[in-house]
Amino acid sequence: MILLNGNDLARYFGSDVLFENIQIEIQDDSRIGLVGRNGAGKSTLLKILCGIEEADAGKISMKRGIKLGYLAQNTQLQSSETVWKEMIKSFLPLMKMEERMRDLELVLGIDSENQESVLKEYDQLQHDFKEQNGYGFESETRSVLHGFRFDESYYGKKISELSGGQRTRLAMAKLLLEKPEVLVLDEPTNHLDIETLTWLETYLQGYKGGLLIVSHDRYFLDKVTKTTLELSRRRLKKYQGNYSKYLQLKAKEYENELKEFEKQQTEIAKLEDFVNRNLARQSTTKRAQSRRKQLEKMEVLETPQGDEKSVHFGFYPNRISGNVVLTIEGADVGYVDVLSENIQMDIRRKEAIALVGPNGVGKSTLLKSIVGEIPFLKGKATLGTNVDIGYYDQEQSNLSGTKTVLKEVWDEHPTVPEKEIRTLLGGFLFTKGDVEKTIPLLSGGEKARVALAKLSMEADNFLILDEPTNHLDIDNKEVLENALIDFEGTLLFVSHDRYFINRIATKVVELSEEGGKTYLGDYDYYLEKKEEERLIEELEGENKKDEKANSSNFDSYKQSKEDQKKIRSIKRSIEKLEDEMAILEEELQEVNKGLEEASMRNHLDEITKLHLREQEIQEQLNVKMEAWETESLKLDE
Repeated sequence: MILLNGNDLARYFGSDVLFENIQIEIQDDSRIGLVGRNGAGKSTLLKILCGIEEADAGKISMKRGIKLGYLAQNTQLQSSETVWKEMIKSFLPLMKMEERMRDLELVLGIDSENQESVLKEYDQLQHDFKEQNGYGFESETRSVLHGFRFDESYYGKKISELSGGQRTRLAMAKLLLEKPEVLVLDEPTNHLDIETLTWLETYLQGYKGGLLIVSHDRYFLDKVTKTTLELSRRRLKKYQGNYSKYLQLKAKEYENELKEFEKQQTEIAKLEDFVNRNLARQSTTKRAQSRRKQLEKMEVLETPQGDEKSVHFGFYPNRISGNVVLTIEGADVGYVDVLSENIQMDIRRKEAIALVGPNGVGKSTLLKSIVGEIPFLKGKATLGTNVDIGYYDQEQSNLSGTKTVLKEVWDEHPTVPEKEIRTLLGGFLFTKGDVEKTIPLLSGGEKARVALAKLSMEADNFLILDEPTNHLDIDNKEVLENALIDFEGTLLFVSHDRYFINRIATKVVELSEEGGKTYLGDYDYYLEKKEEERLIEELEGENKKDEKANSSNFDSYKQSKEDQKKIRSIKRSIEKLEDEMAILEEELQEVNKGLEEASMRNHLDEITKLHLREQEIQEQLNVKMEAWETESLKLDE
């Protein structure tokens, strides 16, 4: 069923066209992701669809009586109520229905004249109350609040006393509890930690209603959406599939369009050549005239347009650091209260370490302590030899409040010619006019690009990045990812972007109140290990229950202890094998790199030697993998 329809929608700014001829349809089962560059008009289109802004052309039609819910970027819930009272306001009709039922129960107890009509009304109310989850709305409210990381200790707190990030999460929680038929979300993943994102994905997958979502989180779009709309070059184009499918379809579409264009251009060239050679000759002039008419009637295809212009940059360190880049020993981080304690870290050259964990556990605080902005409450961090730190602050506090974009970068590198600075900024999509804008006038995405431009000029060999993908659109995120993958130095970064973590990280460190735990792999590997740990905990929990239940039976108790001993032994064996495989994989990468270089130089002896070593390493890896699978099966049993 169609719930909302937009026909020929347009938005103009003077003579400039933001978008036009937009056709969009939202059905009751729609799962739509809206993607496009920053500034393409995605948020404006959402506001037009939700009636917050007027379109300059076109018409919007909706199903009569439809309830539409809209969450703007960084919306914060404003209320003088407590968290619990504000949340259950979403169920006021149900609470009034329950009050009416209680009143009717009293009437049924004393009134004998209107029993039939009262009973009929009561039965209908009871049916509606049950259908609308009247008996479970409090449980549902607790579930949604828990999903957004609000436990019972928050229920009695006033919303006005909470932080901005907490009020943003509460605004989304309230909207979900209101259950509009059409849910329109503009960047809902901002300010959510990974655990909350995972919960929200699961919730939205089962949402009963149409969804239209703008997000730069590729994992989120892949999990939730089934249709992708791309707003680009003032037009809206529809692709069936989630974000990853959209990328495949778009690439295939461009490839086909390019083939058709090149085929037609070849045909045009042949026709034009025939006309030019034969028009003047009497014997062939009629055929030439026929070809010319064919050319005139031909509908010439436009040159296929690829992706829009992206930023292009890299990070190139001035010097190579020592092998040991940073050592953290017994560190506690926080301001007054300790957020995380007894942190131990050992970072080596060329590692890319992702720091993950719930909001409020001290990830950004740890980064600030490493760069010296906040002192450690306990313990210390020691830098290695020739380590140069470059720091990206998610709050961009190192940007001036008054300077232009040009001056912001040039003032820190006054010996560099202005032309070079302008060329660099051009790579970050700052045109002639843009470089004269002052920092306060910039959007969040533009400020992020200025901060990255400054960082790229520093030529440091150890980059510490705090949420570097915030405010960047998907295309510019991918450029940043590629620049960091090619970076020859060391990385330590905090990010909630799981796709970004998966592409960049060689290790994941999970920060908790008790310290940090290291996982030797990318984000997908981290998830696998977390699930494995959960299953092991369940197994050990069951063993403990069995121990307690059979404590009088010495043989059962002894067997349980033996099982636990075997589990610990198998876990140690698995961890050892994983460490050994990680070392072999690193060596294999180095050998492959050497093979490429030797092939370019055509050094046959070196190529033969490296091929042999590659085969040896691969054989060792196969043996280790078989052993790992055997041990894992033992653990499952």
